[in-house]
Amino acid sequence: MYHGLPADLLTPTLSARGGYLAFLGRISPEKRVDRAIEIARAVGLPLKIAAKVDRVDEEYFKTEIEPLLNLPGIEYIGEIDELRKSKFLGDARALIFPIDWPEPFGLVMIEAMACGTPVLAFRKGSVPEVVDSGVTGEVVDSVGEAICKIGSVLALDRGGVRRRFERRFSAARMALDYAKIYRKLMDTGATRAGEHLVPKIGNSAGEVVH
Repeated sequence: MYHGLPADLLTPTLSARGGYLAFLGRISPEKRVDRAIEIARAVGLPLKIAAKVDRVDEEYFKTEIEPLLNLPGIEYIGEIDELRKSKFLGDARALIFPIDWPEPFGLVMIEAMACGTPVLAFRKGSVPEVVDSGVTGEVVDSVGEAICKIGSVLALDRGGVRRRFERRFSAARMALDYAKIYRKLMDTGATRAGEHLVPKIGNSAGEVVH
């Protein structure tokens, strides 16, 4: 069962006003912000990076990522709070999710979808289950494929992205799914309890039967 977000937590934006690609999350080797930079540079679009750097990743940031932040079109804005997240994602033309590890879910993907922003994500972990190709984004296997598919991602209907979020990843949908599971468990428990209440009787041979 998938995570869900309140439908009114993030505001959908049906026309991206920022004109940039977005990276949101954490700067670390497995999150591969370097891929996002390479994609943005190749397609000629600005990239805004809203991300924190944990202490364990400071050396990686300084040696591998910080030099790339001086490239034209690349803007590092640091960590943002929940209040700024809706505008940051909503103004973006697409979210780049270039992970290189088995991501268990990837909440930022559905946050982007809640804003109507399509997602270009790499095929790792839960990504193929979360992103509906051709509806909420595209799933790719390489930087080259990402560069080729960015156009189709940008052309997706943002209203359709938001509607699919509401259908698959809203808190209301999650609550209904939990209720179904609880009802199933209760029904199963009641059935098993009933089986134990059936009296055992003996047959003519002295064998015990139900």
